[in-house]
Amino acid sequence: MSAPVGHLEELARVSSRAAAELAEPVARYVALVKGTLAAGRTIFFAGNGGSAAHAQHIATEYVVRYRPAKRRAVPALALTTDASLLTAAGNDLGFEQIFARQVEAHGREGDLLVLISTSGRSANLVMAAEAAKAAGVRTVGLLAGGGGPLAAMVDHAVVVPTDDAAHAQEIQLAIDHYVCSQVEPGLT
Repeated sequence: MSAPVGHLEELARVSSRAAAELAEPVARYVALVKGTLAAGRTIFFAGNGGSAAHAQHIATEYVVRYRPAKRRAVPALALTTDASLLTAAGNDLGFEQIFARQVEAHGREGDLLVLISTSGRSANLVMAAEAAKAAGVRTVGLLAGGGGPLAAMVDHAVVVPTDDAAHAQEIQLAIDHYVCSQVEPGLT
């Protein structure tokens, strides 16, 4: 069996398990996004490494569009994109503060912060969750690997049932695409 076939077969197994186990958590995630946008509030996304790229990708789907359809732009922002801010906060305050500082500056009651992680253990995401709570910002953890400490800290956790970071990221992006597909038709 070639490596790509084995990777895809394992991804299919994880996908099937996630589909069976995550219907209710994903439905609640959809409801939180819809409620946030209906209230005219902002969705923030944060993550590290590949999850940072995911945060940027999915924020763009909300601002620009997911499917080709004419609809209004909605307020969504990846906290992973401003190199000057990230390096200043990392240098002056410590890397664990890079997202918390932005939540403190921009987060308002009724906003939603989506924290994307394959481990749920990153100090900067934990501190962002704490800052969100202090600001009245609701939180979703799009997690894997059992969810780590973040699973207990966020208002709502969606924990992909795998410890494999690559498969977790693939499923997490599929979940966020699904959420977009459920939210976008209501954006006129």
